[in-house]
Amino acid sequence: MTTIAFPLVPRSNPRRVLADLLPGTLARDIALVVGVAALTALAAQLRIPIPGLPVPITGQTFAVLLGAAAIGPVRGAFAQVLYLALGMVGLPVFTGGASGVEVVFGASGGYIVGYIVASIVVGALAKRGLDRGVLGTVLAFAAGTATIYAIGVPWLAVTTGMAPGAALVAGAGVFLVGDAIKAALAGVLLPGAWKLTER
Repeated sequence: MTTIAFPLVPRSNPRRVLADLLPGTLARDIALVVGVAALTALAAQLRIPIPGLPVPITGQTFAVLLGAAAIGPVRGAFAQVLYLALGMVGLPVFTGGASGVEVVFGASGGYIVGYIVASIVVGALAKRGLDRGVLGTVLAFAAGTATIYAIGVPWLAVTTGMAPGAALVAGAGVFLVGDAIKAALAGVLLPGAWKLTER
């Protein structure tokens, strides 16, 4: 019987992510979750406001998706749940040092919730080996980005009263070039990290 291998996934696929190469179990996993949550909070402060638009450009999506690919779907999702919880209880971890429930229920709240789902998507793709090559990594990042927008854009439209088309442009279209750059950068970093582990 002939099998057809998916070309973007290596033949030898142990269903591991980069973090699984580190020794340890529960303590390691807790540290990874806290670390990615902290990285997301730091990246949220890298903020470029866009005049006339309610959602700024930030480094969050890069931190979220890179973190998910590195630590996997379950730990990645927990990291974003922790990030969301910390912001809701008042720690200044959201964009621009913001915090509180009102941020989650505001214009950018859908993107924050989308980080949890996107972490599951990208982490699962990484476990299947897509982060071992440039093209696979870019496609995984594209899938994660699309997931964030699928939740964030409708949320933006509802909370601001924007028409769907306007919300799509304001909440996704203006960020596409930056997203492409982030995906390309990840396409260098993740496969490069795997190659280093093989030495």
